[in-house]
Amino acid sequence: MAKNQTIKKILRRVRPYWGHLVLSLVLALVYVAMSLYIPVLVGHAIDCIIAAGRVDFDAMRSFLWNVAASAAVAGISQWVMNQINNHVTYRVTRDIREEAFAHIQVLPLSYLDGHPQGDLVSRVVSDVDTFADGLLMGFTQLFTGVMTIVGTLVFMLRISVPVALVVIIITPLSLVVANFIATRTHSMFQTQARTRGAQTALIDETVGNLKLVRAFGHEAESMASFDRLNDDLEKCALKAIFFSSMTNPATRFVNSVVYAGVGLTGALMAISGGITVGNLTSFLNYANQYTKPFNEISGVITELQNALACAGRVFDLIEAPARSPEPENPQMPEQVRGGIEIRDLSFSYVPEKPLIGDFDLSVKPGQRIAIVGPTGCGKTTFINLLMRFYDPDGGGILLDGVDTRDMDRGQLRRCVGMVLQDTWLKAGTIRENIAMGKPNAADDEIVEAAIRAHAHGFIKRLPQGYDTVIGENGGSLSQGQRQLLCIARVMLCLPPMLFLDEATSSIDTRTEARIQEAFNTMMEGRTTFIVAHRLSTIREADLILVMRDGHIVEQGRHEELLAKRGFYARLYQSQFAH
Repeated sequence: MAKNQTIKKILRRVRPYWGHLVLSLVLALVYVAMSLYIPVLVGHAIDCIIAAGRVDFDAMRSFLWNVAASAAVAGISQWVMNQINNHVTYRVTRDIREEAFAHIQVLPLSYLDGHPQGDLVSRVVSDVDTFADGLLMGFTQLFTGVMTIVGTLVFMLRISVPVALVVIIITPLSLVVANFIATRTHSMFQTQARTRGAQTALIDETVGNLKLVRAFGHEAESMASFDRLNDDLEKCALKAIFFSSMTNPATRFVNSVVYAGVGLTGALMAISGGITVGNLTSFLNYANQYTKPFNEISGVITELQNALACAGRVFDLIEAPARSPEPENPQMPEQVRGGIEIRDLSFSYVPEKPLIGDFDLSVKPGQRIAIVGPTGCGKTTFINLLMRFYDPDGGGILLDGVDTRDMDRGQLRRCVGMVLQDTWLKAGTIRENIAMGKPNAADDEIVEAAIRAHAHGFIKRLPQGYDTVIGENGGSLSQGQRQLLCIARVMLCLPPMLFLDEATSSIDTRTEARIQEAFNTMMEGRTTFIVAHRLSTIREADLILVMRDGHIVEQGRHEELLAKRGFYARLYQSQFAH
């Protein structure tokens, strides 16, 4: 993302806090004015020392009291200004984080599938933090720095135009040096941010699947991948920091030249009587104060390059195309009964690789539809299309006569209960996880759902029963226990349609038989789609769809398909021949 565009987007998000920024600018002006007034007072105090034994102590005392009052006002102004700047910075970053997280909720699954989770986390957490640091430095030091430079020039011109001209002539060298380095470090910080995101993604993936890594002895390969990314991050970070750190020494050198020029010119004028010794002292103080902001601003510019690079990554996420919008006037069947009509359905994840094509299907309300086929034939994709996790490329899916694309996604999904092979549990209590789809459920309802899912027994054996807190994705629970909780979650809601994708794949045979009984009760009167590899679990289905390469190659009941001696029969015999 272009740097200028990123700056415009930042300013747009800062706009709601213009009132705070105006107050901060006023306080910065007070701070700078008081800071710059102090050298004038010090110069006047020095001029009170007329000669040996001739000191105007009364006048000096008055000047020193004014110095103390000015310092107090400057200190209070700076403290309040910093509080306001902190408030604005962290409100803006809070808003950006909320915007980014809210946008993630509406991103299409195709985007989430194509970007590592760790990289998304890095953008929302690390990149926003880096952006906050740069924004805070910009508010705190850029405001006061620019005002200090302008104010110092005004005061110096009032004291002596020739000496001030020396400063004005030499100063542009500092700006040229800072700009030269800053324009070359932006791309380096962009590379650093991308590499850090890739490293975060690798760490997230490895830690999240550590058991799998260890089970397959993949530790060495994981370490090698991490070392490679770590080395890349070290190189690009060192390169960015090295070039950016050149800014401060370079500007300090120019500032030293300015100070020397002021000292030499001022001393010659003081000898000739052009200015007083007190004025020369004030001038040298101003030369210091004048050059100091250039060092700070050069540091701010360096930090801003990093902040802008990170902000660009966050805005890329925020501006990623969202999923197709909800219809303006969503439609819903008067009563969802579960009748499904699929006409000429086609879909592909990648345009050049069609997955599902010319798919037709008619399902009556309350039917149990089993979907079988080899891995990658489109079974789970078909479920994703029914749930509108993806929209089809062609054709349509009708629920009780209404196209699902004309429905509100939330209303559609409330009509469906899903139990997947991959379980998902959030960090929280067992009770909260079961009640996810029905947060206002009574305790009796939750317990009843757990009993019907055969999860009540193991839950009661946990330290705090239903109030036991589990970690992300189930913590120490076994895979089978996690799946039982997911089944209990659906048992609690009992929507008119069910999607079971290998729902009992992680459960022992004895428990599976009990769960199957519960499923049979739950499926009564409900349209149910069952995705299964174990063909023994689908013998009682009203209709079995046999999929291959995204097409339905056979359909019928279990006995009919066996009698055909086709693809289904070969699949079935391959499981039970031995």
